[in-house]
Amino acid sequence: MVDSVPPPFSKPSSPDPQRDALVATAELLAKVLDTTVKIPGTPFYVGLDPLLGLIPGLGDILANFIGTAILVLAARLQVPQIVIARMSLNLLINGTIGAIPIAGDLFSLWFRSHARNAELLRRAATQPYRETQQARLYVTCIIVGTVLLLVLLIVLVLWIVMKLWDAIGPS
Repeated sequence: MVDSVPPPFSKPSSPDPQRDALVATAELLAKVLDTTVKIPGTPFYVGLDPLLGLIPGLGDILANFIGTAILVLAARLQVPQIVIARMSLNLLINGTIGAIPIAGDLFSLWFRSHARNAELLRRAATQPYRETQQARLYVTCIIVGTVLLLVLLIVLVLWIVMKLWDAIGPS
């Protein structure tokens, strides 16, 4: 489901202005990457990530590279490692699926990994956090799902290559 408006970020509540500035920087990066421009005639927004994804190969790498800045901010704010792991997995999922031409760009429009990461960062930086079994289970499931997805993509690519080789190979 695509949100019709950019995700609202609530104001950080910490008394530390430097911390607030780092959280605001993460939210600004997320907005630029995920919801910068309204698509004319629609209620939908698009950011730099899906637009860069239209550049074959390089675009998705560049968008995820820019998105890692939010991870760097999370590390500077010393958010819990489980939160950084979730943020990393969001980038990995976006980068993996985003590499699929056209479908990956549509997925980036829907998934908005950078907005998700900015929200995770904001919550972890402004609220007391305690690691739970549910958080560990979530990360474990995402890792297993991502590995399975990568294996399936590799198998699909190998199958396509084999079919093409059979089609153009010697008769």
